[in-house]
Amino acid sequence: MSTAQNYEENPELVARFPEIHPPLDQVSAVTEANRCLYCFDAPCMAACPTHIDVPRFIKKIAQGNLRGSALTILDANILGASCARVCPVDVLCEGACVFHRYNKQPIEIGRLQRHAMDAFWRDGAELERKAAAERPGRVACIGAGPASLSFGAEMRMQGFRVTVFEQKPLPGGLNTYGVAEYKLRSSDSLREIELVRSLGVEFRFGKDVTSEAALTQLEKDWDFIFLGIGLGRMRELEIPGGKHPGVVDALKFIEDYKTGGLLKIGRHVVVVGAGNTAIDAARAAMRLGAESVRMLYRRGESSMSAFSFEYEQAKREGVVFHWWTQPVGIAAAANSSKLEAIDCVRTELDSNGGLRPNAESRFAIPCDMVIPAIGQLPLMEFLGRCRGVQVDGGCVIVDRATGQTSNPKYFAGGDCVNGGREVVDAVADGKRTALAVAELLEKLHG
Repeated sequence: MSTAQNYEENPELVARFPEIHPPLDQVSAVTEANRCLYCFDAPCMAACPTHIDVPRFIKKIAQGNLRGSALTILDANILGASCARVCPVDVLCEGACVFHRYNKQPIEIGRLQRHAMDAFWRDGAELERKAAAERPGRVACIGAGPASLSFGAEMRMQGFRVTVFEQKPLPGGLNTYGVAEYKLRSSDSLREIELVRSLGVEFRFGKDVTSEAALTQLEKDWDFIFLGIGLGRMRELEIPGGKHPGVVDALKFIEDYKTGGLLKIGRHVVVVGAGNTAIDAARAAMRLGAESVRMLYRRGESSMSAFSFEYEQAKREGVVFHWWTQPVGIAAAANSSKLEAIDCVRTELDSNGGLRPNAESRFAIPCDMVIPAIGQLPLMEFLGRCRGVQVDGGCVIVDRATGQTSNPKYFAGGDCVNGGREVVDAVADGKRTALAVAELLEKLHG
């Protein structure tokens, strides 16, 4: 039995996290598909990092050929089902839709993509490999996130053997552990990985291959190594009280409720940060029953890294934002282990555009839980053991056309290369790199 089949979805979690983009019914999907102009130059296709042939898959929906539609999607993006749910379509494919020029609603590309992929799962989810026979050559992947899944699937499509090593008990990386449940359920992520497994990708879970000895053995046993390791732990709040048990970083918080079944939440929650992960944590806290959720950011609204549509949705759901606010300490209640408040100061810009705290503006925000979401750290210690792999600013340096690192034995893609972008970017990296590695293996083994 597979890891995915062993995973049991929590009914209470499903009830608390209804999907924000529910599926289209058949009539609605066909109606929406028939709105599409099937543009020959397809700006939506150009805006997709995996370059899915959007007009083609939508036309097949209009024609009633849902399997053909799904195969068109999967040919470009093996994680098409996940991306249909989590992609920021407002700023990618739908953001590029020509209907914007005429002040009309863009085609709902994301929901149409989901419609085709849901039908694919419903009808058996069978996918044939491109290569009819096994080919000599084997590759190891470190990490089982979207980049490795995409890389591994394409390598198997080309007929090469792939083994994915993953420390965690479940595959999928942030798709399984770190994406808010109302966007993508862990069960949907794991179901999609079964498709990758069905192509012949081998998974080895609970395997730590980060030591120098393990890496040396991998280099000896495999032709090439793909690093799809993502990023490491989240940055901590380096302020007094920052290590209090009531301070839980955003990714751990999301992982705990998604896969750990830990649905308890503080009554008054403060999230520190203003990125998409911070927004996910804040909206999740509301769904888990917090009476109030506040987000603190040391700069202004115009500087936040979260997508504007995510920000607007969070405000509609009751999340309160505090701009130009910097935490300076966390206070626990007297004679108790419970949090009492987070101490803050106002910030302002100095004459050089830098940030300056106003020490005289100190104030406290009552809370009993703090969730920092201030970015992830690169896995520098591990990358230092990958001999000859150069890193700049915490990101692995690669040839963008091939994914090859400064050590020709190693390739890389996803967040460890781009510093933390979208799932679809990791998928694009994985497939592009796999095609380059397939060429090298063909030359290597004749």
